[in-house]
This record gives sequence, structure tokens and C-alpha cells, in this order.
Amino acid sequence: MKYLFTIALIMSLNPLNSQDNNPENDYYYQIPDYPVEYNEFTVAARMIDGLGHRYYWASKDLREEDLEFRPTDDSRSTNETLTHIYGLSRTVLYTVLNKEITRSNDHDSWDYETKRIKTLENIKQASEAIKDYENLDMENMKITFRRGDNTSSYPFWNLLNGPLADAMWHTGQVVSHRRSSGNPFDSTVSLFSGKKRE
Repeated sequence: MKYLFTIALIMSLNPLNSQDNNPENDYYYQIPDYPVEYNEFTVAARMIDGLGHRYYWASKDLREEDLEFRPTDDSRSTNETLTHIYGLSRTVLYTVLNKEITRSNDHDSWDYETKRIKTLENIKQASEAIKDYENLDMENMKITFRRGDNTSSYPFWNLLNGPLADAMWHTGQVVSHRRSSGNPFDSTVSLFSGKKRE
């Protein structure tokens, strides 16, 4: 019984889990219901969920030619942009968890699907952690970067106008890139309502 519970828990944490191949089981297929309470934590979590929903659809079903597309020779490819978004999602998550952010290149070798899943997992975990605001102190929440022996810290405000806004910005670039490479964003998805029109 304990084994079955553990399996169920692991599957529930995977934002791309589809037990019956029904896309509605994908966590950010539509935006989660808005919270009952209205405070700084739930507003921040809603912004993070907005990123998750946009990223889910912007990055869904990308082909090799989409991933390789770059508007100019000196700009990032779509795949490189996804790598950057992953790093930003990691910064958001680590800030909420009060963990120092160090440089990591592990994701450089990940394939597209792994990178997409890991990014969505980071976004979901950050949202869920900040919704558990009874254990958080947003006023003293910091973005802390470590480079060797040096650390630099910034207030939570910088997360909003920095990595979080930047991740949304680059998610929009993925949408623009995929349109240019002949695989446009699903027009039945309403980002305003957070739902897909069937």
C-alpha cells in the first residue's frame, strides 16, 4: 500500500502526467483556479501560474525545425531560448525556497522534452510553495546568487521585474519563433481565460 501511495504521489507531481492520455490532466493545460484569498502571496503565485500556462502552450509540440530556428545569425535559437527560460524558472523556484542560486550547466545536455518538463515542474513547485504562505516571509525573501565565494542578494521585488517578467518575455519569443518556423501557437487557446476552446 505504501508503494502504491508513493507512485501516486510521484505521478501527481509531474505537470505533464496524463494517466489516460487526456490533456486536461496536464497541470498547466489550463490555468489553475484562482485562489479564494487575495494577498501578496496569492497574487505572486497567480503570476507564476500565468507563466506556467503560457509556457505550456508556447513550448508544446515543437518540431526539430522549430527548435533550430533563429531570426538572425547572432540571436538565440528557440532551443537556446528554452534553455534560458529553464534557468529563469530555476531562479524563481530557488528564491521561493530560499536557496542560493549557483551556475549550473546540467541542462545543456537535456533534450527538448526533458527541458520542457523540468521547466514546468520548477514553475509548478514555485507556485505551490508560495501558496503555502503561512511558512513564508515575503518581506525578507531574497534572490541570492552565489559565484564562488561571493554572494549577492536582492529583494523579492527584483524577482517580479527580473526573472519572472523575463521568463514571460522569452516565452513570447518562443511563440514568435514558432510562428516564423511554420508552427504557430494554437489559436484555440485563450490566455485571457486560461482555457482551451474546444
